[in-house]
Amino acid sequence: MRAHLASYARRLAIGLLIAAQATIASPAAPAHAADRSFRLDLSTRGDFVAQANFVQCVGASMQMMLNMIQPSDDRTAKTQLSLQKLARNLSGPSRTGFQRQGASVRGWMNGLNQLAAGPFRLVGAATLDEAMQTAALAIRTTGKPVGLLVWQGRHAWVMSGFEATADPLRDSTFQVTKAVVLDPLYPHGSLKWGASPGPRQAISVATVGRQFVPRRQGSWPGGVVGPGGASSLAYLAGKYVLVLPYRFELRGTLDHLAI
Repeated sequence: MRAHLASYARRLAIGLLIAAQATIASPAAPAHAADRSFRLDLSTRGDFVAQANFVQCVGASMQMMLNMIQPSDDRTAKTQLSLQKLARNLSGPSRTGFQRQGASVRGWMNGLNQLAAGPFRLVGAATLDEAMQTAALAIRTTGKPVGLLVWQGRHAWVMSGFEATADPLRDSTFQVTKAVVLDPLYPHGSLKWGASPGPRQAISVATVGRQFVPRRQGSWPGGVVGPGGASSLAYLAGKYVLVLPYRFELRGTLDHLAI
């Protein structure tokens, strides 16, 4: 899979040279030219929004992502509730006898696309390093944040940036060393999973991996049909799940990961 990712990065860099110059939401430059390290963060201080209650992590994450994508910030509880309801309505059916209080990752993706913030798609990565590389490359390419499905699928974070050994568009062997994340549950955290990172805090990949773990195994009722006729939601079981932005003209380069 690592070889696939390197191949994807090479094809993506070539595609960008051929395509029109990409508009990146925030300019980036190597933090230390001597060692070719690279840092990019799309977020600003006003983008962070805490979830209004303990079930609206998707609505709050959508709100933060829209704040980064759109020209002005909206941090109101009214907007967050509206986004939560939109995501819940687009989440698909739940299992028999279960009444959904939150929203699914599918509703998260569908809501952003319906609001013309995308395009976004759901991606499942086999390893944490692969997930971080895929997220960093998407952020660098699109200028949009990435959603992380944490706590085995029970909570939502936003990844707005990263630190890496090199610019992903210039070196396909880059490694992500830190991720800039926003946890809408901050400052509460979880007794099981640990403390919430501070808003826009760059944390090590190992620290990310304490809470960003593979989505739990099991049935995903109402899953849409993906490539090969397989249920796309079932495909994400046991994977590191990303709500990933992409560019239409380069969408084919994600087919080995995306659904």
